[in-house]
Amino acid sequence: MNDKLQILQLVRLRGRTAAADVAASTGLSTDSVDSVVRELCDAGLVQDLRGRLKLTGDGRVELTELIAAEREDVDQAQMSAAYHDFSSVNATFKQLVTDWQLVGEDKPNDHTDAAYDAAVISRLEGVHTDFRPLLERLTELAPRLKMYPARFDAALTKIRDGDHSWLARPLIDSYHTAWFELHEDLIGLAGLTRAEEAAAGRAQ
Repeated sequence: MNDKLQILQLVRLRGRTAAADVAASTGLSTDSVDSVVRELCDAGLVQDLRGRLKLTGDGRVELTELIAAEREDVDQAQMSAAYHDFSSVNATFKQLVTDWQLVGEDKPNDHTDAAYDAAVISRLEGVHTDFRPLLERLTELAPRLKMYPARFDAALTKIRDGDHSWLARPLIDSYHTAWFELHEDLIGLAGLTRAEEAAAGRAQ
């Protein structure tokens, strides 16, 4: 697995992030992440801004090249089929998150209706179970994605334990954060762009 690619991609997706958060999400050791980050900073691919990592212009170019090289090792016919299947479950998950955030068409969910929230979480449990076989297919096609099952499991465990912020809260490794980042990885691996996906109505 290419640790450099893994780290550059997470830094890109998060805008600015701490090395410790990168280690937690990737499953890489803190020492490994710190070592790679030092190399990336020395090469001018990443900036360390008061403990927050940010991708540079050169870093974006390098990341694009690394993803293109990774894509050459992925069976594109199988990835295209898997991404098509993902698009269906992605639509289901997008609606679930919308229902978590809104009650009806435009009323913000203040999360005072425990029964309503429990019903949405129950649907998430179903998505989590139904999605697992496809997720396993994806990790077989692209081993770099093997961090995602643990991330989804960890977020769902926190939700089950009563901290519902782990469903869709930004800036933490919530279920939605992991889902968004997986989607971005799949877009790159399939040779697509977010603009193309947005135009097709598949972007989150």
